[in-house]
Amino acid sequence: MSSMYDASFDGKVLTCKAAVLWGPGQPLIMQEVQVDPPQKMEVRVKILFTSICHSDLTAWKGEDESARAYPRILGHEAAGIIESVGEGVVDMKKGDHVIPIFTGECGDCVCCRSEKTNLCELFAVNPLKTTMVNDGKCRFSTKDGKPIFHFLNTSTFSEYTVLDYACAVKIDPEAPLEKMSLLSCGVSTGVGAAWNTANVQAGSTVAIFGLGAVGLAVAEGARARGASKIIGVDINPNKSIKGRAMGITDFVNPKDLEKPLHEKIREMAEGGVDYSFECSGNLDALREAFLSTHTGWGLTVLLGVHPSPRMLPLHPMELFAGRQIIGSVFGGFKGKTQLPSFAQECMRGVVSLDEFITHELPFEKINEAFQLLMDGKSLRCNLHL
Repeated sequence: MSSMYDASFDGKVLTCKAAVLWGPGQPLIMQEVQVDPPQKMEVRVKILFTSICHSDLTAWKGEDESARAYPRILGHEAAGIIESVGEGVVDMKKGDHVIPIFTGECGDCVCCRSEKTNLCELFAVNPLKTTMVNDGKCRFSTKDGKPIFHFLNTSTFSEYTVLDYACAVKIDPEAPLEKMSLLSCGVSTGVGAAWNTANVQAGSTVAIFGLGAVGLAVAEGARARGASKIIGVDINPNKSIKGRAMGITDFVNPKDLEKPLHEKIREMAEGGVDYSFECSGNLDALREAFLSTHTGWGLTVLLGVHPSPRMLPLHPMELFAGRQIIGSVFGGFKGKTQLPSFAQECMRGVVSLDEFITHELPFEKINEAFQLLMDGKSLRCNLHL
């Protein structure tokens, strides 16, 4: 591994390797890029570990045409060390260990001051945003000066990246960075959905639709809260073994059923689960998740990314049965305020991170890591820069 940072870079344009996407579905090209120094209220970070999330996969495929912008550096799950800070940054300094976050927290806007939301007015997640907030320009460029667009406030598929101050979270330097990268998205999103959005109670029943990294993080969160029954739902039978190792008490493969999925779950949970979580990005699964909850109080939390133009598959009158549905972004965590303490809980073993990292590869093999995710063989492949 290269040195953590080089003092000679401070305030200068530096050249480093990045995995650049030049068009939808094309292999990422490992090439040299130029990275500008951080401007006012920005930090430049040396990325040490990064992994691939399904949101990266969706962007790579170009499934949302409105979010297409090329060339672009994807990536939003990572951990690294601050190389330099821009004017006005007072809560971080060179050498600090940080986690990039795709939905930031400025700390000053009406939303950041409210306990009712974790969505910042200026730095909330926006897949259409391709430049920095400060001046609307890119901090990446090719060697001949062509701008390279940013992704989800982070762009971590690069040896160095520039972040708005609101999108970098300082963590305990004793925390293992190779595991802390998971808190940038998947684990925080799933555990937070169970803890913050749903507020799962001890003894309650849960159904999780889609057992990828986010779904299994929901299971970890529900297990930590003392849920009595955690039903995992997936069409991949291999997910049963992994799921049971991470908190799932029961497993259902919809392909094995002769009755509607929600009817089966209602039978298993004596009338329906207290909480269901849709983590697959499938609208049919969302409807089944909604109908699998108990009448009167069932809560469905939407976590999956839905690039399809299809609308919610619900009749308005179905909401009068007492069931509720709500979306959750980043598990309801306020990144800069709450993530440091969540990282401490993970270090204490309240949430186990080890099972999420199924593969490790050098950064240069990023296309192989994408293929592992597409083939359903990995939860998270940790890339070492």
